[in-house]
Amino acid sequence: MADHVFAGHRVVLDVSFGTGRARLGILARDGVLLRACQAAYSEGIAGLAQAAGPTAVLSRLAAVRLADLADTDHCARLALRWEALAADGKVFSALEADLMLTPAGEQITLLAVAGTYRLQPGRAGAGLDQAMVHRCAVTTIRSFMARIACALVHPAGGNRSGGC
Repeated sequence: MADHVFAGHRVVLDVSFGTGRARLGILARDGVLLRACQAAYSEGIAGLAQAAGPTAVLSRLAAVRLADLADTDHCARLALRWEALAADGKVFSALEADLMLTPAGEQITLLAVAGTYRLQPGRAGAGLDQAMVHRCAVTTIRSFMARIACALVHPAGGNRSGGC
């Protein structure tokens, strides 16, 4: 089995590109993206543990790295990296992805993420069913995207402790 799966997801937002781009920068600065990453990773690990057993996934999110927002008139891009702590205490890259906003009309924006989701190295990640890992990665990415989409469209809702 490969030690990683490719994951991506797109969401159409009912917000202008200019507004979405400005809000994405605010979400990155205010910690909303960080909280969305933490919640999505936790949900994904819980799902994998439920499907494969708790010993298969003994990792936890250790850090989230966000690059500066790079934007033009036609795209806003933010590189992100989730670093997790494996069962043996070593840090590994759990997700490396690009989060992108592109205009899709005057008041419509496309939010997309594309990246590589990696299993923890060693015995804990070995032997997991590829289809099950892919489903958990897709669920994790979709959870993350739902949180970000909600915060971009409804900024007050995305900043509440309960989220959207």
